[in-house]
Amino acid sequence: MQLQDMLYSQGFGIRRVCSGLVQQGWVELWNTETESWDVVLDSTLDIDPEGMSFKVQGVEWAYHALGYVLLHKPAGTECSQKPSAHPSIYSLLPPPLRLRPNKGAVQGVQAVGRLDQDTTGLLLLSDDGQFIHRMSSPKKHVSKVYRVTCKHPVDAKQVQSLLDGVVLDDDPKPVKAAACELIDTHVLDLTLTEGKYHQVKRMLAAVGNRVEGLHRSRMGGLELPTELAPGQWRWLYEADLALIRG
Repeated sequence: MQLQDMLYSQGFGIRRVCSGLVQQGWVELWNTETESWDVVLDSTLDIDPEGMSFKVQGVEWAYHALGYVLLHKPAGTECSQKPSAHPSIYSLLPPPLRLRPNKGAVQGVQAVGRLDQDTTGLLLLSDDGQFIHRMSSPKKHVSKVYRVTCKHPVDAKQVQSLLDGVVLDDDPKPVKAAACELIDTHVLDLTLTEGKYHQVKRMLAAVGNRVEGLHRSRMGGLELPTELAPGQWRWLYEADLALIRG
């Protein structure tokens, strides 16, 4: 693969822009023999990108054939490319993640499902369409754990109702929580394996309560890292993906 093609695949612009970055001396490759960064001026240089580290304008990157990203979604953000009232989650990502070429109509990594604007926590993004479909499909039963803060005290009867199943207005089939653990008088951890519209809020309303705060802490076996502050992101690696897939 030519260097300019590798940069293009990683979201650094069209090939002409990527070629210009190289020719202007803005691209460095990690030399494993000398253990140093080398400025490369030949945009047509043939390289093997797998496992490669490189710098563009002083920022270090690693090559990813497909992008898998974990974002700690902050409150007051929308999971939309065209937000209506709040900043987009995509504004929290660096341009290369938003510009990675894609066969579809939309470029860059895309959210795996959506969280409401006031919901915080673990959000996955990827440019792997099959992965997005697999993780979003209710048939795959990927578990999601939410820390729910309620307006009114939660009692044992409400917990049991959530486990037994409640009827939502658009579906006569009861919707059940896979698990429900009372953490405090007003706080519980709710585990779901499907993702209906406003599901947590509607389930709590169905048992006579109201959601005041909602935070997704885990998907599958992957927990939101405590060191990842709201608005921060990191790459997902194979070990992380294995935890999600179970």
